[in-house]
Amino acid sequence: MSHILAENPELKYESISGNYCSDKKAVVVNGILGRGKYVVAEITIPEKICRRYLKTPPEKIVQLNIRKNLIGTILAGGLRSANAHYANMLLAFYLATGQDAANVVEGSQGITLAEEREGDLYFSVTLPNIIVGTVGNGKELPFVAENMRKLDCVADREPGENSRRLACICAAAVLCGELSLLAAQTNPGELMDAHRKLERNA
Repeated sequence: MSHILAENPELKYESISGNYCSDKKAVVVNGILGRGKYVVAEITIPEKICRRYLKTPPEKIVQLNIRKNLIGTILAGGLRSANAHYANMLLAFYLATGQDAANVVEGSQGITLAEEREGDLYFSVTLPNIIVGTVGNGKELPFVAENMRKLDCVADREPGENSRRLACICAAAVLCGELSLLAAQTNPGELMDAHRKLERNA
């Protein structure tokens, strides 16, 4: 900055940021250029497993994703985003691993895709703005250090490899939570019953 000002005396200092970066804001530029790590997590679940463990057929999840995440988000005017609740998993993950929780704002931009492929369920989440790190402020807290150890993000690796690993684990957590919610919402009453049993049980 000092060099730019010295070379261009007609300029003056205004602020360290002009907001184009664009930190902690849901903006189009982050969706286009990406911010942090760009991660896609995907899985193919056999139809039999889908019915047994998710208690719903693949076609119901596909249909709900189209109507809720894609059409619903378009009607709401979403910014390069079509998902059910990425922010929930991201916030929990960020707090558990000592991240800047405010980065959930841009991190929760992303798209969920569900397709039926030869009777099985193909499911993916795309997160273009995962901002995570394995060093720095907050990582020295005992519970964070323990969580990082459990995620195997403390071993000596090439520069940036731990943060890439952490971003991939984060995306996998988002995929699981997104799939779980969509599956539950295909069954009337299941989501509310789960809330009553697990969250609001006195």
